Order: sequence, then C-alpha cells, then structure tokens
Amino acid sequence: MGKPVLLSVDDDPAVSRAVARDLRRRYGEDYRVLRASSAAEGLDALRELKLRGDPVAVLLADYRMPQMNGIEFLERAMDLFPRARRALLTAYADTEAAIQAINLVDVDQYLLKPWEPPEEKLYPVVNSMLKAWKASPDAAVEEIKIVGHRWSAPSFHARELLARNAVPYRWYSVEDPEGERLLAAAGAGPDDVPVIVPADGRPLLAPTDAELAAVVGLNVDPSTQFYDLVVVGGGPAGLGAAVYGASEGLRTVLVEREATGGQAGQSSRIENYLGFPDGITGGQLAERARRQAAKFGVEVVTARDVVALDAHGPKRTLRFGDGGGVSAHAVVLATGVSYRSLDASGCEQLTGRGVYYGSAMTEAQECAGAEVFIVGGANSAGQAAVYFARYAKSVNLLVRAPSLESSMSSYLIEQIAGIPQIRLRTCTTVAAAHGNGHLEALTLRDARTGEQETVPTGHLFVFIGAAPRTDWLDGVIMRDEHGFVCTGPSLLAEGERPPDWPLDRDPYFLESSIPGVFVAGDVRAESVKRVASAVGEGAMAVMLVHRYLGEG
Repeated sequence: MGKPVLLSVDDDPAVSRAVARDLRRRYGEDYRVLRASSAAEGLDALRELKLRGDPVAVLLADYRMPQMNGIEFLERAMDLFPRARRALLTAYADTEAAIQAINLVDVDQYLLKPWEPPEEKLYPVVNSMLKAWKASPDAAVEEIKIVGHRWSAPSFHARELLARNAVPYRWYSVEDPEGERLLAAAGAGPDDVPVIVPADGRPLLAPTDAELAAVVGLNVDPSTQFYDLVVVGGGPAGLGAAVYGASEGLRTVLVEREATGGQAGQSSRIENYLGFPDGITGGQLAERARRQAAKFGVEVVTARDVVALDAHGPKRTLRFGDGGGVSAHAVVLATGVSYRSLDASGCEQLTGRGVYYGSAMTEAQECAGAEVFIVGGANSAGQAAVYFARYAKSVNLLVRAPSLESSMSSYLIEQIAGIPQIRLRTCTTVAAAHGNGHLEALTLRDARTGEQETVPTGHLFVFIGAAPRTDWLDGVIMRDEHGFVCTGPSLLAEGERPPDWPLDRDPYFLESSIPGVFVAGDVRAESVKRVASAVGEGAMAVMLVHRYLGEG
C-alpha cells in the first residue's frame, strides 16, 4: 500500500499546478499529491488507485468544469472512496453553490480562489480534513472464507447474501485442494456446505441467514423493543421511508430479510433515475442510501423475516420467524415484490444450480465465454442482458410477447439493439430445464408454431412477473386479489370505510386497513413500479406517519 493520496482536479492548468505545488510543499513527505485536468481523468485515477489498494485521504475539485462539475465529480468519487474528505474549489460568485454542496453532497469544506497565502487559507482547511480522515480509519477487513460447491444452491445463496450486503469474502471450491483442507479442518464434508470460516476460525456448517449475518458482523437484533417507526423492507421505498423518518426526528429501525436495495439493488444499470445522467448500478444506489440512512441514525436489522403483524391500541408489533419481534407507534410496509417462479419442468430442482432468479451478479465471471439465457421482457431483464453481454459469448433474451415495446423502456430497447452479443427471441418460452445436479440444457417453445428445440446452456436468469410478499398479512390487512396491499381510497367501498375501521376519519392515501400501518412501493396496490415513485412513496409515508402520530 502506497502513501495516502491528495488528489486535486481542475481544468485550469495554472490553478492545477498551483494547487499541486502548494500541497507538495507542505504534505509531500507524508502524502502522494496527484492532479487531474478533468473530472473524467480524476475518476480514472481513482479507479486505478482503488484497484491497487492505495488510500485516498483528500479530494479537491473545482466547481466549474466542463462535462462534469466539481459537485458531480465528488458525488461519483464517493462511490469509490467514501471515507475520503472532500472540498470544493470555487470562486466568490459560486459560494452559494458550495454551501449547497456541503448540505446535499456531504462536501466537507469549500475553498475560495485564490487562497493566497496558503498558510492562512489553504493549509488550515487541508489540515482539518486530514485530521478528520485519520480519526475515522477504515474498519479492518476480516477475511471470511466460504467453502462450497459450484452447483450447491445453499452455497450460491450464502455468496449472494454476503455480496449484496457488501461483505468481502474469499470463495473456495470443495474440489480445490485448499477447499478440501478447510473442510477437513472444520470436520465437515462436501454435504455440509456452505462451510463458513470467519476470522476467529470457528467454522459454521450450513448456517441460517441470521447465523451467517451475525458472524460476519451484520446487525440481526434490534437494540430495543420499541421505536417511533418500523420500516419493513429495505428496497428504494423502505430506504426512502427510513431516511426521511430518521432525518425528521423519528427513532427508526429498518428490518430487511436479505439485503438492502431490494430488486433495484440487483440491477446492473439504472439509466432513467432522476439526477444520474450517466446511470447508476442498483448496488451503488443502495450503498448510497445505506450511507445516508446511517448518517441520520437509522438502525438496520438484516436477515430477519417478518411473519406476523399485531395491533393493540396504539402499539404495532411485528413478529420474526424465530419468535422475536419489535414494536413501534407506526409501521411502513415496503416489502416489495419477488420474481415469480418459472413454471417449467425441472426448473425448481435446478434453482441455484444454473437457474437463478434476478441478476445474480456473483455468477457473472462464471458466464465468461458462455451462452446465457434470460427470461423476461421488462427493464430488469433488459438491464441484465446488457450487463451479461460484457462477459458472455452470447445472451439470448427470451420474451413471450411479440415485441418489447409494451414492457421495456425505449432507451433500453435501443441499447439492446446496438449490442451484437444479444439475441432477442420473441414469442419464446422455456418448456423445460434439464441437467444432472446442475443446468445443462433448456427446451424452448415457439409460441407461434408450437415447435420446440433443445439448446445447451448452464446459465438461465429469470425476470418474470411480480409476486408481493404478503402471505403473512392474510386475514390481518386488506389485500387485492393478487396479494397487493390496499390503501387509502382503494379501501373505501362506495364511500364506506373498511370493516372494523376504528377512527372517525377516512384512511390516509398510503394507509392500510389498520390505522398507523402505511404502505409504500411495489407492494402497494395500484402503485407505479419504478424506483423514483417508490422513493417518493417512502417519503410521503413518513409525512402521513407524522400526521397520524399528531392525532394522539
């Protein structure tokens, strides 16, 4: 690991040289000073530093740069080095923009140009940022070892759980010598996978999600039994509700069964979300939201499956699958939806063994040079096709409909048309999946002719339908015929309030048939299935929570 880096980015050569000169004069002995002439060049330098494992302590960026201004650069840089301290170089006329950047983009400082003499105007600011950087060192990365089998569904699930929660791990196959040695040391065999070996060396054999999450340092238990607000589900709607709730003074806990981000968190690229003209991956968006939630004090509980909801007076209690639970004054249900199972012979037995639901990015490297099949015609399937085309020899996008126009955004259709590795196969369904222990072939059916063909492949990714996770609410909260939760106006039958509704007012727009239980995002009946609308509903739900709490 090299010296910590101080990076300045300015498109004015004279200013760029002056910044680097002044920084080297004071800090050159202990830090490596780099400069870039554009935001794009600065991001390239940061990516190289990230790959080499070099730390970045301070980023200085000019506000007025072409193509990408300093605020946008610092925002992008946070994805690579979230702990680096950030300052904006600005002229007096742009002071207001600099102040907004401190509030909106988590910029630490701003520097007015010129800063002569540097002893009075530059160095005190940099010293302050370096002090803050040193005071918050990176957490030591404790290596987690996973020993498993390439075609073991539980092994795949363990890898996905850690990857989606941004927990670093090292993978060992049971077929490799080191994997065999680790199994022997753990007193385990190939049938016990996954075997998890944490830093303390005490192995876990085929752990549950909660056991795995706890041993790698994720929070699996609420710190207390009662909160102002419990948010169930960590997708865009849930994260939005948690951030707004905590930022407005509510003691907030978010309970997530797998990993924050939801289905959106698995997206390889979201191109049409407001404020990100170059697009953003679902993982990046989820990580930013996690950081924002932590900043406002949201408590996140992971790997807990909520199985029941009880309402007693003003108290709302959620029960976990293991018998535990948590209570609050108000609840926001943001459990999202899951992909529907593919109704084809052999798929159930091969799930996690070549048949995957969602993008399963941990499998991307395994697809190198292979032929991949993707089922689905909505944006999630299109984004996955674009992503896997970077690795696979070819990507076959199987769509039941005669075209993509009715289900996929036009920008994505145009992207797919421009990628030669992607083959669009309309009016095509999967009739069967074949394989001995793992996927080896698919039988495809042409819906127009009824003809079938069998094609060899080891990779099928499924993105069909949207099934709400609401069975646990059966008999407790009103749902529509598809299982989506009814709220607000949809609860009123010809102007009449729901049965057993105890209040004199009508339900609020996002309120369920139980007062104080609100619903946001895809799980809500008649919701718009888009990331932006989910975040908006999360924010609106918190506004209604405040209104509800004010009634008491």
